[in-house]
Amino acid sequence: MPPSCRQPRNHKPSSLQSKAAVQEWLPVWISIGLNLDCLSLVLKRNSVIMGPMGRLEDVGKPKAEVAAKRVMERVSGVNIVPHFCRIEDKDIEFYSDFNIIALGLDSIEARSYINAVACSFLEYDFDDNPREETMKPMVDGGTEGFKGHARVIVPGVTPCFECTIWLFPPQVKFPLCTLAETPRNAAHCIEYAHLIKWDEVHRGKAFDPDNGDHMKWVYDEAVKRAELFGIPGVTYSLTQGVVKNIIPAIASTNAIVSAACALETLKIASGCSKTLSNYLTYNGVEGLHSKVTQFVKDKDCLVCGPGVLIELDTTVTLQKFINMLEEHPKLLISKASITYHGKNLYMQAPPVLEEMTRSNLNLPLYDLMDKIPKDILHATGTINKDNKKSSGLKKLRVVFKGIDGVTDMDLAGGA
Repeated sequence: MPPSCRQPRNHKPSSLQSKAAVQEWLPVWISIGLNLDCLSLVLKRNSVIMGPMGRLEDVGKPKAEVAAKRVMERVSGVNIVPHFCRIEDKDIEFYSDFNIIALGLDSIEARSYINAVACSFLEYDFDDNPREETMKPMVDGGTEGFKGHARVIVPGVTPCFECTIWLFPPQVKFPLCTLAETPRNAAHCIEYAHLIKWDEVHRGKAFDPDNGDHMKWVYDEAVKRAELFGIPGVTYSLTQGVVKNIIPAIASTNAIVSAACALETLKIASGCSKTLSNYLTYNGVEGLHSKVTQFVKDKDCLVCGPGVLIELDTTVTLQKFINMLEEHPKLLISKASITYHGKNLYMQAPPVLEEMTRSNLNLPLYDLMDKIPKDILHATGTINKDNKKSSGLKKLRVVFKGIDGVTDMDLAGGA
């Protein structure tokens, strides 16, 4: 059992990042006795139809505010703080106040962002062991039709979201030549009307997927295209699904997954039982089937991994640091390019960037890192391993010696 899940802690409110699932998940989370902060965007008509919390008069209102109001009206003594904003609008300090982050997000990008935020609080000691008090557990759930998953992420102990990003298949895309010349199914006809025909007819006018007139126009054009090629199956609902990449939501699936997530949250908050190890899948397409898979943490993960610890004097220049990387036994990186929080400190190529960053080579790395005593760098270059050369990216934990505030730990969070 991860050490952070073994003993109850003095928990502040849990953070529930939820978009599509906020209406189904809030009642379940509140039933286990946790106070919540809830983030979401506006409530749309289809969410009212599918969700138990919304009413038609709530269309256009923030989901979090609507759901929080409904729950607090029904359950006395409950404390839910709604937030109407994007998850990126909150600063890091906001997330640092929570002991558990529960995710019901609807995109890979949003999950990756919160995963990076949670992992940024993680600290490792000099033996590359994660420090328990810096772990920020996450419980993540998602559904697609009659399928769903629930997982527990304890940064530094279990795989983080980035460790298993390969679980998500690439989004289906159609070649434009197929859409324009040889459509074979209804989706091809819809995408032709959406991506090609709209721009031909409405040049300079942006397509709005939430505008009913725009969607009706695409549907009508898709029907004409389908009739021309003898392709059946174009419907208005399918047009919406293809254009907006709508994933079907089933209330029963949401209820099952939200219950699983609530149970894991309770385990972490109370220490009453061992947590899930570490990925639960549910399939209700034909009958019922669930399975738990124990995925393995990627030790070289650029988000939750420890990286390679490097101790430096404050006088070491960037050029000397790059030379050190070639000789470091765990790295052996030649021709390294260095980035810091997305800023290029030195780039080997292309020539124009090399010339622009060349002046940094003679500057102390400590100054280039804004005189922060410990932080993360990323190095890209040629890695020499077992007499084989390959390009690669490495995470570096840089700690400057002799600086007040530097202890026997350093950060794990990505830049």
